[in-house]
Amino acid sequence: MIELSALSGFQLACLVLAVGMLAWDTVEVGRNDAANLINAVFGARVLSRRTAILLAGTAVVAGAMLSSDVIDTARKGIFDPTGVGTLNAVLTIYISVYIVDTVLLYGYSAFGMPVSTTACLVFELLGAALAIEASTVNWDKATKVMAGIVCSIILTGFAAFLIQRAVRGAVRDRTTHLATLLLHGGWVGGGLTAGLCYFLLLKGMKNVSWVKELQAWIYRIGDSSDVFSGGVLLLLVMWGIFAIIIHALLVIYRRRAAKLLFPVLCVLGMMAMSFAFGQNDLANCASPGLSALQLLRAQDVEIGTKVPIAWWMLLGCGILLVMGMGTQNAERVTKAAVSTGSMGDHVALWAPRWCVGLATRILRFRKRAPALAPRVALTPAGKTLHYDTLRACVIMSVSASVIATASSLALPVSTTYVAFAAVVATGMADRIYQRGDAELKLGRTIWVFTSWVLSALIAAVATALVATAVYHLSLFGMFGCLVVNLLVRRTLKRRADRQARRVTEEAYERAHPDEFALEQEDA
Repeated sequence: MIELSALSGFQLACLVLAVGMLAWDTVEVGRNDAANLINAVFGARVLSRRTAILLAGTAVVAGAMLSSDVIDTARKGIFDPTGVGTLNAVLTIYISVYIVDTVLLYGYSAFGMPVSTTACLVFELLGAALAIEASTVNWDKATKVMAGIVCSIILTGFAAFLIQRAVRGAVRDRTTHLATLLLHGGWVGGGLTAGLCYFLLLKGMKNVSWVKELQAWIYRIGDSSDVFSGGVLLLLVMWGIFAIIIHALLVIYRRRAAKLLFPVLCVLGMMAMSFAFGQNDLANCASPGLSALQLLRAQDVEIGTKVPIAWWMLLGCGILLVMGMGTQNAERVTKAAVSTGSMGDHVALWAPRWCVGLATRILRFRKRAPALAPRVALTPAGKTLHYDTLRACVIMSVSASVIATASSLALPVSTTYVAFAAVVATGMADRIYQRGDAELKLGRTIWVFTSWVLSALIAAVATALVATAVYHLSLFGMFGCLVVNLLVRRTLKRRADRQARRVTEEAYERAHPDEFALEQEDA
């Protein structure tokens, strides 16, 4: 327990902010990063958004309670708390991160823009540490984390493109056709399932005791002293087993199994990705607040950074995150990300004119070829199918595998960046830029990538300024920064609401040009 009587006025304020802004920031992560967990399932209309949130939230909470070493990377890997000097200085760094992160994530979510909690957190910690005590920054670790984020985007893009092109070439748009699935369903579904199990179970959960024992037993059976060779052998064996099981189910249950194969795999992929998210991104966003609480309880920097964080704290953060996933801003992020990679002709998106112009020039060099994605269909309720279930499976499987692998290496990576890269790469594999609002979709993609760079710069500079104000002005600086946070948040909300209405109207005009022309003539 924290002895309140032993705390100074500044430390008491830090305690209140650590608890309050930990909850606030976790909800904001739910609005943005976690909203991307259900993109593929929502885009393929496999589940309703509410059902998808409940299932994904359950997996996030489970992953959070089995958090990996990532939480220590965010807590003391980017900078050395013991070298900062005083307890108040370390608390200033952690609190400044939240003051900036809450408004930064909210602003991006309000405009439907996906942004990385992990990347923002890393640059916020760097900015605050540089402002307070630059010598404590662990540049080797920070560089490794940033390189890991970049590599995860590139790896996801290449893997998603190649896998999507391979499975699309085999299955085409016959995702429920029994004869096609009897021929290709086993190796496609078996490969995706084997990848999920291998990377999530044996990589993402490698620190769990029974998983360690399972790994040791498997490698003994395989008689392999080389971990890499043993892993490849295990992956191939799992692929074969799952392929046989899926083929057997198709033979026994016929059309019923064919109809359910890819939707079920898509939901399993969403659950796996959500579990990996709980291990990685949720651990990142919870780290500053929980670390501040541990420091206040120990009243010693060196002891406080070594105290393990209790599972029930992460459980509470997971529940708050799920609440954030159900908000209006989270829905905007999901719809915008889905529309960016949609196989539909007309989408409700916004991008700056220079992005659309650049996209137009880029698309002039494309080779004219038929789109591989199926033609757009509607659900019985009239909802657009932005993806088919085959593509949704690839998006989820590749994303979950990359994130779980990063967690096993204690590397914080971005679920947002990985998921978005998978959406764009599979869209390129399906040639979605051959028709419809191709310039707008590619322009939006360019704008998203640009905003990621801008978010890093904003995070570092803003947090450095906030940390300087709080460190030198104490409670006055803290109060002033909170006021600015709320004012900026209010301004962003008004502008985002106006843009959302304008984007919807413009999308309707593009989809119904004849009707709009008649309105103009009447006017």
